Amino acid sequence: MAGDDDDFVYDEASGEWISAAEAQANATSADAVEVRDSVGNLLADGDQVTLIKDLTVKGAGQTLKRGTLIKSIRLTGDPQEIDCRYEGIKGLVLRAEFVRKR
Repeated sequence: MAGDDDDFVYDEASGEWISAAEAQANATSADAVEVRDSVGNLLADGDQVTLIKDLTVKGAGQTLKRGTLIKSIRLTGDPQEIDCRYEGIKGLVLRAEFVRKR
């Protein structure tokens, strides 16, 4: 048989023996965090988002108005938070439920 020298590992989730390459692919896809905006669109690094409500930024003494465009977001490990920059505010972290993908 072709591929007899392939390594196999036991997958506890499915209860089957699968190839090592398939196990590696499953592990990397499980590590990826899906971040979705307020209407369910999948967000990725570098996307542009628009705020759907006025947000008061703690520590900056500033309010970001509804409709404000945020460019070039970065995803964090948390499925509900996105890291971004806005003029005059460093280290701004927004909740995904308050943004919509543009």
